[in-house]
Amino acid sequence: MSVLPNQGFQSGDLVVYTVTKQSPHPGPRARSVHPAELGEDYSYVVDKFWMVVGPAPGNKLTIVTRKGKTRVVDATDPLLRKANWWQKFRYRDRFPSPEILQTLNAHGETSQA
Repeated sequence: MSVLPNQGFQSGDLVVYTVTKQSPHPGPRARSVHPAELGEDYSYVVDKFWMVVGPAPGNKLTIVTRKGKTRVVDATDPLLRKANWWQKFRYRDRFPSPEILQTLNAHGETSQA
């Protein structure tokens, strides 16, 4: 496993990304729910549980979701953070399995826009 420059992320690290969403019906995992001024929508945040695949050009990271989709995110994004031990334990079923990382590396699928 190689350490990615200046970020402390390594391939295989479990990370949590906080996504801001807006809809008329927040889901059960929504938190920080706030109604819009006109009251028709709600804004809220949802945590996404991902795994680092490796570096991408331009100080970015390639990550993989639990279902095997890859994404590229900015390594300096303040909404991206390493999972702590409690999150790793509590949300272990929401993180990708290590087998997904091995499959991606075997097939050379390390980035997808």
